[in-house]
Amino acid sequence: MAIDIKEINRKHLLKSDVVYRINHGLCSRLVNFRNGIMYLEVMFTKKWTKSYEETTEELAHCWKESNDELNKSIGCKVYIIDARKYPYKKELYLQSGVACYDAKKGMLFNPDLLN
Repeated sequence: MAIDIKEINRKHLLKSDVVYRINHGLCSRLVNFRNGIMYLEVMFTKKWTKSYEETTEELAHCWKESNDELNKSIGCKVYIIDARKYPYKKELYLQSGVACYDAKKGMLFNPDLLN
């Protein structure tokens, strides 16, 4: 079953992401979904205070729980653009949609999945 990533991103922006953007200086988007794994791109600014690990867990669960198409995901890979360290990355990302990643994190929703 193919999913419409563009439509999921649109719905997520209106449902959840707008709150993160306005209140916390964090934005995210789904860039791929295959073999039960979500691939998210995340950019945050100085307002966001959580670690890369905390961010990965919070956003993975947020995307999974707020999007019916993703609720059976088994894991999530998060690509982080940290504009706290490099403020120019925010403008670069917003203008071009491209910036190099500062970290890549992943998680499985069921820790016993590989055992």
